[in-house]
Amino acid sequence: METRTLGEGLVISEQGLGCMGMSAWYGPTDEQESIATIHRALELGIDFLDTADVYGQGGNEELVGRAIAGRRDEVVLATKFGNRWFDDGTRTIDGSPQYVREAIDASLRRLNVESVDLYYQHRVHADTPIEETVGAMAELVAAGKVRHIGLSEAGPETIRRAHAVHPITALQSEWSLWTRDPEQAALPTVRELGIGFVAYSPLGRGFLAGRFSSPEELSDDDFRRHHPRMQGENFERNRALAAHVRELAEEKGCTPAQLALAWVLSRGDDVVPIPGTKRRTYLEQNAAASELELSDDELQQLDEAFPPGAAAGPRYADMSSIGR
Repeated sequence: METRTLGEGLVISEQGLGCMGMSAWYGPTDEQESIATIHRALELGIDFLDTADVYGQGGNEELVGRAIAGRRDEVVLATKFGNRWFDDGTRTIDGSPQYVREAIDASLRRLNVESVDLYYQHRVHADTPIEETVGAMAELVAAGKVRHIGLSEAGPETIRRAHAVHPITALQSEWSLWTRDPEQAALPTVRELGIGFVAYSPLGRGFLAGRFSSPEELSDDDFRRHHPRMQGENFERNRALAAHVRELAEEKGCTPAQLALAWVLSRGDDVVPIPGTKRRTYLEQNAAASELELSDDELQQLDEAFPPGAAAGPRYADMSSIGR
């Protein structure tokens, strides 16, 4: 697995591993298989692991911590804060400096590590100036608890203001053939500032991989079953778009997931996709996408099959905290 550099010197594998689904929101989980998947990722040279304190209400950080016990030096570890949960199951966004300090200490305990390599603000907090949040994050760097800081789903103005306080190493946002929103404003901004881009859900939450043909195939506790893009007419329109990807993959002699990942990888050396999986079989298929080379003609065919704005429906039912 080749490496790529985010921001001012964070060197990571050109694919990461999104760990969210190992603990939350994507149906049944299997801790033993999930840990085996993390270990297999390290064997394949995928050293960039992505988690967050809200995934499984801390359970995912604990799982990742168990998986990397005794192997900390093999891992580039990223986690996030900002989605604060309460005992009654409700959540809110909190970017206050005091919570920044509390959140990192809780994450370090769950991960059982002394520091994390990349610490993101998961969502921008409308009631706390970004300068105050990033200022507190910069204190964590000075204290040795965090090596690099990042933002997730932030808009251009927020990115600029944050970067003026402390260098931002990476912006993490959804980017794939069916979500090309970053291309309009966020991507040009981070490239101007020398910030790397981490693409989550590069397989369109599994949709582009062709792993289900109807939301009814998903378990009741899989949040994708009720995703806006997987309802009614939206689903039918998006399924037709995904069919084009499948046809092009067949011509290429690869899986649809590999083609979709290869497209994200082709976007630039400052882009790192973090496909999520909780199974070794899918991990190995995803890793093989790094070996695919797409010709200019193939890239043009993909752009024509899935142009910006083509996907039907919003990315989330509630978009109020996205892109500030």
